[in-house]
Amino acid sequence: QVQLVESGGGLVQAGGSLRLSCSASGRTWSTYTMGWFRQAPGKEREFVVAIAWSGGIVLGADSVKGRFTISRDIAKPTVYLQMSTLKPEDTAIYYCAANTRYYGMPDQNPSSYDYWGQGTQVTVSS
Repeated sequence: QVQLVESGGGLVQAGGSLRLSCSASGRTWSTYTMGWFRQAPGKEREFVVAIAWSGGIVLGADSVKGRFTISRDIAKPTVYLQMSTLKPEDTAIYYCAANTRYYGMPDQNPSSYDYWGQGTQVTVSS
């Protein structure tokens, strides 16, 4: 099993920045890809960005390209989500997820991920 714990959420003004962290423990050596998703009130969970754990290949949603950056530190092991130029529509609970079942490119489908963190709230005020 893999345990994921997110941190770094909070309240920020529009145009500001935040960095989220996702600390992984357990069978992290079996992880193929890591992803960030978000869910706003009354909306479905939405893909944000994902990274291949071994090769650093990244897939990102169009809505965050040029503003959000994902990175990973294999030694810790931790995944980061650097968010800049934040907008009120970025307000959501942000979840970290790990895929240990499917080898291949980062995937935007939530069903491809078998472990999830508890989420961290990000609120962007206008």
